[in-house]
Amino acid sequence: MIKPEQIAGASETSQQQALFVWSSLNRDKYPQLKWLHAIPNANSHKQVAEGVRGGVADIFLPHSKYAGNMSGRIEYCGLYVEMKTEKRRKEKNGGLSEDQIEFGKYALLAGYQWHCCYGWTEARDRILEYLNG
Repeated sequence: MIKPEQIAGASETSQQQALFVWSSLNRDKYPQLKWLHAIPNANSHKQVAEGVRGGVADIFLPHSKYAGNMSGRIEYCGLYVEMKTEKRRKEKNGGLSEDQIEFGKYALLAGYQWHCCYGWTEARDRILEYLNG
């Protein structure tokens, strides 16, 4: 069985792959992870024409988070995660493009939780915080 640490390299792609390996290994404990999915980035005119948008976060977990156990009020409609490598943390805006910053602000205003995570372990921790309340 492959472990996330075995494929987590220096690239954003390998960090994201490691997160999805972790997700697969933890679906029994967190069945919501079955629906965790990647969102492609727009890198061609065809993709833009098909509706792919630049700036949209890399990963989405479509699971509502409720405020408190008794209120029944939805605190967040789902969780967006923008993946970055650790070396990008010290760049201007944490390595985020203007479109990514704009999307993050929009997602928060629209009732979604949004985080920029530097590596798969940070993303894993944010997802666990979200799922565990």
